[in-house]
Amino acid sequence: MAAASREFVPVWSPLLLRATFACSFVFAIAILGYGWTVTSPETTALALRLAGRSAAEAPAALPRLLAHLRAVIAILVAGNVLGMSALRGSTWSYWVALLVNLTQGGVLSSLVPGQVHQAVLQRYGFAGLLPIVVTGGGAVLLAVALIARLFTVGGSTGSAAAVAGRKVRKD
Repeated sequence: MAAASREFVPVWSPLLLRATFACSFVFAIAILGYGWTVTSPETTALALRLAGRSAAEAPAALPRLLAHLRAVIAILVAGNVLGMSALRGSTWSYWVALLVNLTQGGVLSSLVPGQVHQAVLQRYGFAGLLPIVVTGGGAVLLAVALIARLFTVGGSTGSAAAVAGRKVRKD
């Protein structure tokens, strides 16, 4: 029974600890920056008009969309703040960082309506979308690095038997 719970034993490397912390910090700042542009009333009203709302309907729908966007941004920032706990080097911080980065790209594309991204692009150009591109793309790359480390720790399989023969570093 004990061997089954050790099937995948994440072992942080010093470089991966620092990279995860740095990426989580940059992602949190980028999402806050994107949130600043997205939650402006002008951008949100433009997004509603791009979604087909009339000029009369947009003001009534604005508070609901703003609340939705602010909730998504707050969750993403909180997740990245948790990702910064990677510096602790604990097993739980590894799994948290992996979960946050695996879901981050999907959250940005599925919970934020496409019209919001279009509105940001129209108002600010590509520079307005840069934080979301950095966050989504960077999260995918970091998740791949975390998964690769999980499988390479114990050789090619990452199994408990292979990990048992190696020293587990706690840095």
